[in-house]
Amino acid sequence: DWSSDVCSSDLPSHPRDHRLTMPIFWECDRCTACCRWPGQVRLTDADVTRIAAYLQLTETEFIQGHTRINAQRNGLALRDQSDGSCGFLDAGGNCRIQPVKPRQCSDFPNRWNFPGFEKLCRAKPVEVSAEEWEHRMQMPPKPFEDRSNRSTD
Repeated sequence: DWSSDVCSSDLPSHPRDHRLTMPIFWECDRCTACCRWPGQVRLTDADVTRIAAYLQLTETEFIQGHTRINAQRNGLALRDQSDGSCGFLDAGGNCRIQPVKPRQCSDFPNRWNFPGFEKLCRAKPVEVSAEEWEHRMQMPPKPFEDRSNRSTD
C-alpha cells in the first residue's frame, strides 16, 4: 500500500530534488479521487491544532472523534469512512475541512505522489519554470468552492 509508506515530510520539497518532477505544477481541480484512495492521512501536531480550531473542538475532542493510530503506530491519522474514503469527505463530494486540510493532502501531488497517480487524479499539469513552481508552492490553497449547489446547465 503506497500510502502507508509515503509521507510528504519524507520527500524533498524542491522540484529539482524529486526524481519524478519535471517543470510541471499540478493544479488540483478538487475531483476528490485522492480522498477516496485506500490508505491513511497522517496528521502533524499543527494539523491537529488547526483542524480542531476550525471545527470548534478541543484538540482532545478532535483526536477522540476523528483520528486513529497510524499504521506505523507512531502518530495519528484521520479516520476513514466504512468505504475507505476520508472521514471528512461529504456526500456532495466536498472536503468539510478544505480550508485547513492536513499537510499531506495539500502536498499532493506536487510534493509527493506515486507512479501512475495521473490515471486516477484529474489535476491539470501546467509547465512552469523552477522559480514559478517554488512561487506556486508558497501560495495558500485556493478558497473552498462548495460544489453541491452547482447548476447542471
